[in-house]
Amino acid sequence: MLKAVIVVLMLAVVVSLFSGLFFLIKDGGKTNRVVNSLAIRVTLSILLLAVILIALWQGSLTMNPTP
Repeated sequence: MLKAVIVVLMLAVVVSLFSGLFFLIKDGGKTNRVVNSLAIRVTLSILLLAVILIALWQGSLTMNPTP
């Protein structure tokens, strides 16, 4: 379940990235939609990082000791 949440958050970050690119090309940077997309992407990235760190702290995820 936790890995599914991580994958969904990663996909949401990528979708936000491409929607920002689309808005930049379509609007030419004249509207706030690019800024809103950036804010959403940053928020999702912080949330993703927090989920990963909490999962590592609780022991739900483990680091791979061998490269």
